[in-house]
Amino acid sequence: MRTLLRFAWKLTKWAGIAVLLGYVAVCTGMYTMQRTLVFPKLADHVTAADAGFPEAQEVALQTSDGERLVAWYVAPKPDKPFFIYFHGNGDTLNWRVGRDRSLVADGSGLLAISYRGYEGSTGSPTEDGMHLDAAAAYAFAAEHQIAPDRIVVWGHSLGTGVAVRLAAEQKIKALVLEAPYTSVADVAAMNYPLLPVRWLLKDQFHSDWHIGKVTAPVLIFHGDNDNVIPISFGQRLYSLVTSPKCFVRFAQGGHVDLDDGKILASIRDFIARPWHRSTEPVEADGCERGTVAS
Repeated sequence: MRTLLRFAWKLTKWAGIAVLLGYVAVCTGMYTMQRTLVFPKLADHVTAADAGFPEAQEVALQTSDGERLVAWYVAPKPDKPFFIYFHGNGDTLNWRVGRDRSLVADGSGLLAISYRGYEGSTGSPTEDGMHLDAAAAYAFAAEHQIAPDRIVVWGHSLGTGVAVRLAAEQKIKALVLEAPYTSVADVAAMNYPLLPVRWLLKDQFHSDWHIGKVTAPVLIFHGDNDNVIPISFGQRLYSLVTSPKCFVRFAQGGHVDLDDGKILASIRDFIARPWHRSTEPVEADGCERGTVAS
């Protein structure tokens, strides 16, 4: 009997050691490979003309740390807004051409950047590096005499973290967030509940730390059926907004399918209104029930 118990103890001990070693190996692999997961390498460089966007010209932005970014630029007509757009981690510039053409059709301007390490741009993507990319985009607008009160910063998915941080540091007209999160760390913790991702993750993109510093009006779009960044993350971020705000819920919307006429119409309506500071959270199917100065 004692022999059997010793054998069982040894078997349990070695099984526990094997499980622990396997867990450590998984954590090590995740830590080592995380940036290839967060920032996947996608399509090769495609020019605006080849992508079917003749209104845009391709320009090069120089970052403060010496990287060269590809960007598509459409100059705004007088008194029209100028959009700075930050795409998601799985996007490329040419994937949004249809919406971009609709966006600039009324004379609005656009600067859509390809982050460092993405198609045509030098360097490797990191959270701090992408913040410098955003700063270069804002500097480009200033160099082209575009006033801050015409600049609308728009981010989608991962790009919402880039957009929030820029809006927290610079004066802008409005901030548009499409499928945002509180932090990438929160989303990762949901996807990998058994791993200590908050300790392992290098690029955490804490929008929840920065959104309260944004003084411009904030418009959030999120789909009920978003299975990449569930709508609860957008709602939690929205609750932290202290400036004028509106939350637009898409009842059947997913993560990448909010590109219909409603989203552009909502944005144009939102930025055209004389918003003042809200004292209560505003959550509406559209912006018509928002807090608007009379």
